[in-house]
Amino acid sequence: MIRVLLAEDQAMVRGALSALLNLESDIEVLGSAADGEAAWREVQRIKPDVLVTDIEMPGLTGLELAQRIQRHEMPIKVIIVTTFARPGFLRRALDAGVSGYLLKDAPAENLAEALRMVHRGGRAIDPQLALEAWSEADPLNDRERQVLRLAGEGQSANDIATQLNLSHGTVRNYLSEAIGKLGAANRIEAYRLARQKGWL
Repeated sequence: MIRVLLAEDQAMVRGALSALLNLESDIEVLGSAADGEAAWREVQRIKPDVLVTDIEMPGLTGLELAQRIQRHEMPIKVIIVTTFARPGFLRRALDAGVSGYLLKDAPAENLAEALRMVHRGGRAIDPQLALEAWSEADPLNDRERQVLRLAGEGQSANDIATQLNLSHGTVRNYLSEAIGKLGAANRIEAYRLARQKGWL
């Protein structure tokens, strides 16, 4: 049996995925979580074979969950099922050790097949997205991404400096670097561009 944990913040989608997978004779859904922190607790408690997770969830994102699993060297495969057909997300997911990346508008039977493939040690990546993912590299480093995300959420340079224990000047430097790398006119345009590409 392939033992699965689901992490998805939308109750209807979570219920549908669970019902769908439980129809398969070789797949067992052991539990589900509505946010990233709950999913992390369940991952440690249940120790599933495969975690099926969305990207954007309250608490921790699916990518952060995958990074934690990778950091703790847990033998758990991760499949992301998302609406975000953004190459940048896929690249970051692969860097975090994710084994599968499927879009929610893919045929339902693709998920069970992806679970089997990943459980056997393979990868299951949406083919169109896989091609696009290598067409354009993410120009931002982790700190620029962090600062730009906070700026895009409406925080001032002073707020960001306090939150990240940086000087005001350092925050301004990171922001201008990010704006320059993205060829944007200002921080809002840079944030919008980076979000669109899946780099935030």
